[in-house]
Amino acid sequence: MASSNKNIFITFAILIVIIVFFGLSNTDEYIQNFCFNFETQQWILSPNLEPYKFIFYDGIKKLLIIIGILFLFSLAFYKKSQTINTYKKKIIVIVLSAIFVPALVGGLKSNTDMPCPRDVTMYGGLYPKTKVWELYPQEVLELGHKLKCWPAGHASGGFALMSFFFFFRKRKNKYIALSVALFIGWAMGSYKMIIGDHFFSHTFITMVLSWLIILIIARVVKVEQLN
Repeated sequence: MASSNKNIFITFAILIVIIVFFGLSNTDEYIQNFCFNFETQQWILSPNLEPYKFIFYDGIKKLLIIIGILFLFSLAFYKKSQTINTYKKKIIVIVLSAIFVPALVGGLKSNTDMPCPRDVTMYGGLYPKTKVWELYPQEVLELGHKLKCWPAGHASGGFALMSFFFFFRKRKNKYIALSVALFIGWAMGSYKMIIGDHFFSHTFITMVLSWLIILIIARVVKVEQLN
């Protein structure tokens, strides 16, 4: 229990540090410039270009929803199964993560009023690049638009799969599951970067925030955490 509390505290501290780091540095702009053609004023990919939109947005979202529903279905309709009972707490962690990680990240995203790269003046938008703790100038507030770009909501669905870390017992399998989840989350997040929907920090912060939420869920459900 002390170990799980320590992991939660460390992850929370890392989250605060990276929020401050990206807010005070130009790292986002440096990385984002590789995704934007300043001569044509276009992003690497159009948001509607197929098959990329289906693979990295519509299709993967549907797949993640199906995975969550299947695990929820197994809990609801196979209560007497010995296998389900053996893994019950771990399945609960996966289901709760599939629900709360996107919900909490999406709720935060809806209230931070932060611009996407395509909204920022240096990429042809109307808004200045701002820090999450800053207020917009009055002339920007008069535009009256509510921006919803921080952190990265889409990638949170992929990062919710990090909960599979707690599904396995062997260390090797735990880290394979974690690696796969990170790959999926970053594939989804990178796609949103190259169409101008998110900065690198948006996805990075979502990754750490998602892991924090999963750790808290695992702590509440009382499954084995990191040693």
